[in-house]
Order: sequence, then structure tokens, then C-alpha cells
Amino acid sequence: MREKVLYALGLIGGLWLLRNLYIITLVLPDEAAQGAIYRNLFFHVPAWATCFTAYTVAGIASVMYLWRKNHMWDTMAVSCVEVGVAFTLVGLATGSIWARIIWGIWWTWDARLTWAFITCLVYSGYLMLRRAIDDPTARARTAAVMCTFGFVSMGITYKSIEWWRTQHPGPVLSFRSGGGSIDPSMESAVFHNIGAMLLLALVMVAIRMRQEDMQREIDSLRRYIHATA
Repeated sequence: MREKVLYALGLIGGLWLLRNLYIITLVLPDEAAQGAIYRNLFFHVPAWATCFTAYTVAGIASVMYLWRKNHMWDTMAVSCVEVGVAFTLVGLATGSIWARIIWGIWWTWDARLTWAFITCLVYSGYLMLRRAIDDPTARARTAAVMCTFGFVSMGITYKSIEWWRTQHPGPVLSFRSGGGSIDPSMESAVFHNIGAMLLLALVMVAIRMRQEDMQREIDSLRRYIHATA
């Protein structure tokens, strides 16, 4: 039953994304100042919204693990971080492509870009740290602490364009303070793509959680065999 639900959600997310691609590429016109490259917006912003959501859930799950000591929360945290890092890389890649066309450079050490890069490094370090610790309890505890600090880095990234004068454009979506400068039809397409990516990310997290549970069972059996051999 669970697999069927995941298949259904994945299919809905895929069809939703295809519908969005049709609107983005064939229905919406070019933007007056940026031309066709502005369509990067429909992937760049949803990718960051998705990774921020994943990191937020991971941060909450990490705090819950430190409180409850239940490995289910650790499983949720690592699964969300892995999916979040994937979408972070999408956000960085699309941002660099956009910057190359608009600014004439692939990268600049702007406050928003710098903190985004730092956040990616922190969560990538979180995943590498887990590989370096064999004991599951020590691994989960140490990773939970690091993930909590990673959440702080993510928050700085999110607020950086409000706290510092950056080369990165300010908010354009209506739900952000100072936003709402984007055309309503374009804003609707952004939100639709956020929804599609969040749904696909949910499916990925659920699959990854199942894999993590299976790996934990295998590791437990391996330790039992070694202890009784």
C-alpha cells in the first residue's frame, strides 16, 4: 500500500512538473528586461524553496532526536538533508547560469551567494561526518548537533538579502517582505513549480527513509553476527 501511494505521488508530481514546463516554455512570454533567460526563475526559486523546506524539517527532526533519542528522527533528518543538498546544487547551478547571462560572470562573492555556498558545504559535511562514525548512537547524536547548526546557516542564507546590500536581486514573490514585483501569471507558475518540486522531494525523502531503515537493520544484524561469532 505504501509503495502504491509513493508511485501515485511520484506520478502526480511528474505530471505536474510537465504541465508547468508547458506553461513556462510555451505560454508565458519573455520578460521585458531579461528576455528568455528569466525562465531560470521557475527552477531556481523552487529549488531553493524545496531545499530550505527539507533543511527545516531536518533541523526539527534533529532537535527531536536529541530530545527523544528515537532513531526515526535521525532517519528523517539524514533523508531530508540528502534531498536538500541535491536541490541546493540545482539552485547553485541555475543561479550561476543566470548570473553568467545577466551579470557576465559565473560567480561573485556576494553575501547571498557566499552564505548559500557555506550552507551547501555545511550540509555536505554533515553527510560526510555520518560516514566517518561507525557507532549508530554516536553518529546520530553528533549529526543532530551539526544539523542544528546547519539550520542556523540556512536561516542566514534566507535573510541575507534583507540584512546586507547584495548584488543578488531582492524578493519578488508577494509572500516575502518587499516582494510582489513579479507579474501575477509568472508568480503563479513559480508557486506551481514549488508545489511540484516539494511533492517530488517528499517522495524522495520517503524512499530514502525506507532505505535508511533497511541499512540500519542490516548494520544491526552484522554487529550481532560479529558479536556472537
